[in-house]
Amino acid sequence: MLYIVLVLVLAALGLLVTALITASSLWAWVSIGLSVLAGLILIADWLRRRRRSAAAADAAEEPAAEEPVVAEPVPEASVAEESPAREKPSPEVEQTVLIPAAGDLGDPADTPEPAAETESEPGEEETPADDVAVLADLEDEVVVVDEHPRYHLRTCAWLGTRDTIPIGVGEARQLGFTPCDRCRPDATLVAAHR
Repeated sequence: MLYIVLVLVLAALGLLVTALITASSLWAWVSIGLSVLAGLILIADWLRRRRRSAAAADAAEEPAAEEPVVAEPVPEASVAEESPAREKPSPEVEQTVLIPAAGDLGDPADTPEPAAETESEPGEEETPADDVAVLADLEDEVVVVDEHPRYHLRTCAWLGTRDTIPIGVGEARQLGFTPCDRCRPDATLVAAHR
């Protein structure tokens, strides 16, 4: 996206020089039009990145799809009437029943197989403040996984077969991603930089 803006700005500059040399206002207006177009593209890109980081933050804050529901205790008299041969449950025992969310009801064949996705989210690497300043200027590439809040090195074992998105470490931090405590990308990149 930035390359397109760079080309538009260079074209606008060339047309402005042409307008000055030929004394034609048409070239000046075309130059202004290209500059405005480059500005609109930059604003559209900024809005797209902002929406993507807001969506990632919202996904991180969503509650779990299944919540445990405690079943009401059955009165001992009704249990005795229904099944006299069965033992009476002790009043201290509570039963937990998982009720799927409304969106989870569907054809079981449509549900994906739980593969490596069931592995828990890695923790966040603690990064010293002086390293954060170094990382802000770096353009080294890390990878992120859609709908997950951490960024990783390509060699991170947690990634497994997940689809990754390459991104610069400075941009990842700016978008709100945090470093993985398994592959420790901040410590590795700062050590390589120094």
